[in-house]
Amino acid sequence: MENRSHALTTGFFTITLLIAAILFGIWFNQDRVERVPYVIATTQAVPGLNPQAPVRYRGLEVGKVGSIAFDPQMAGQILVTLNINTDAPITRTTFATLGYQGVTGIAFISLDDEKTGSPLLATNTDHPARIPLRQGFLDQVEKRGREILTQTEEVTRRLNTLLSPENQKIMLAAFADVSTTANKYRDLPEKLEPTIARLPALANHAQSTLDSFNALATDLNRLSTSLQAPDGPIQRVSDSVERITTSVESVAGGLEMDTLPQVNSLSDDTRASMRAVRRTMNKINDRPQSLIFGAPGIPPGPGEDGFAAPIAPAK
Repeated sequence: MENRSHALTTGFFTITLLIAAILFGIWFNQDRVERVPYVIATTQAVPGLNPQAPVRYRGLEVGKVGSIAFDPQMAGQILVTLNINTDAPITRTTFATLGYQGVTGIAFISLDDEKTGSPLLATNTDHPARIPLRQGFLDQVEKRGREILTQTEEVTRRLNTLLSPENQKIMLAAFADVSTTANKYRDLPEKLEPTIARLPALANHAQSTLDSFNALATDLNRLSTSLQAPDGPIQRVSDSVERITTSVESVAGGLEMDTLPQVNSLSDDTRASMRAVRRTMNKINDRPQSLIFGAPGIPPGPGEDGFAAPIAPAK
């Protein structure tokens, strides 16, 4: 009986000690840091993110992921609850991205801020504040990779169109035309060689011609300078023209003062003589017998002796 009671006491003591060790371990490992809740509402995928995943603010761990669940009020939206230390500087410009630890694929929440000094973001258990989730580096790489693949497919399609059998025939024909043209121009240097050989002589001749033109321009410059000199030919001709003009003006003045009245008187006499000659000729034409019998007398007018009234013609 004593052995049995001793064994039973030992068993109870062992079980009690084991339970106490488990409770002490749980109490010792209990997280006693005070945290406040925040929520991330997103329609992006969150692969590799699990509850109790770390939350880091610019590399420093400031909390853990509390839970991950679908939003019952909006289909397709995911709600990620974050338990963050109260001393973490979560502001109104703080945003979250999804990061990954090495090559294991285990995800964590990375927090960052657009600027320093923004107002703190207030939150509480009943109405936790929301932090926006932005695309991380891998998400951006994935998006750019899809765009690159789409552009690569477009380039491949255009290359296939460019290298179609019809276009291949056209390109081969163009290469053949270029080859034929090159063969035709192959003999061009030999044909141009005589002309090229004459170029030095032609250059010398052109230089001689240019020298002649320079000499001619020099002579013309000298001639122009000589003609325009103060005592040159142009000045002498100008002086002669001025003297002739002065003489002509003097002669014209003399004619106007002395000769012109006499010429006008002579012209008037001549004009009167011409009128008299014209009247005489008209009379001779009308009565040629006046040259023999003389001019007829003036017939008597009405009331004078010998006047006879004209006879009216018979009707």
